[in-house]
Formats: sequence, structure tokens, C-alpha cells
Amino acid sequence: MAKADKTATMSRLHSAARLARTALAARLLAHGFYAGQDQIMLALDREDGQTPGNLAGKLGVRPPTITKTINRLQAQGFLEKRASNADARQAHIFLTDTGRDTIRAIEKSVKKTEKQALRGLDKKDQKALFKLLARIEANLSNEELVLIDDDAELDEA
Repeated sequence: MAKADKTATMSRLHSAARLARTALAARLLAHGFYAGQDQIMLALDREDGQTPGNLAGKLGVRPPTITKTINRLQAQGFLEKRASNADARQAHIFLTDTGRDTIRAIEKSVKKTEKQALRGLDKKDQKALFKLLARIEANLSNEELVLIDDDAELDEA
């Protein structure tokens, strides 16, 4: 592949990612969420009571960024901090009832954005794209590619 073609591919990847995030951000804003807040909410929906450091690690952001976002979500009434039973210096983050109620709206926004992004791609194309993106993620994270029942994820789309 020519050098210009390689940079064109990266430019397309960056552009698609930026446009997807912008489309999702617009949908989330209607529910009172800003970019990045949805990821914290969804991570807590999967495993409530995580520490800020654990959340930062899972989401690939710096701890100060997580702390700032958690504080905003707490001020909005979506999250609450509780001291650890084992170590009162350590906080754990939990969804509030209001936060749990908004999870479905976040998931619906994600689903609509995914549907918009994948419009015109049949199931075979979607599966191929999924595998290609998984390969790119593995390459960039220096990890081994592991695909576990990717058909199940695509069937839910």
C-alpha cells in the first residue's frame, strides 16, 4: 500500500471516530450528559461501586479527568461517592436511582448512533468491520487479538 493510502486510511479512521462521537454527544446532551460521562455511567452499570482509579484504568483516562467527571455527575445527581468499608480514605462510586434510570437512555442513544453509522452495511460487512476494528485495537494496545462470539454482539445490533 502506498504511503498516501496509509495516511488516508488513518484519516478516515479518525474522521469516522470523531463523527461517531459527535453524533453520540448530540444524542446524550438531550439527556443532560456530556462527552465521556456516558462511559462512566455504563461502566458503573456493569460493575457498581468501583474506585475512581479503577474506572480511570478501565476507560483509559487519567485519574484527574475521572475525578472531575465523577464530581460533575455527582452534582447532577447521577452518582454518589461512599467511603470504603476497608479503607475510609478510599472512595467507591455508585449509581444513584436517578443514575440507574438514565442508563436506558444512554444505551438507546448508543444504539441509535450505531444504527446510523452502520446504515447500508449488511451483516457480513458489519462482522468484517467488527473484526477489522478489533484487530486495529489489538495492534494499538499491543495485545493479542481475542474474538469471543462476535456474532452474538452483531446479532444484537
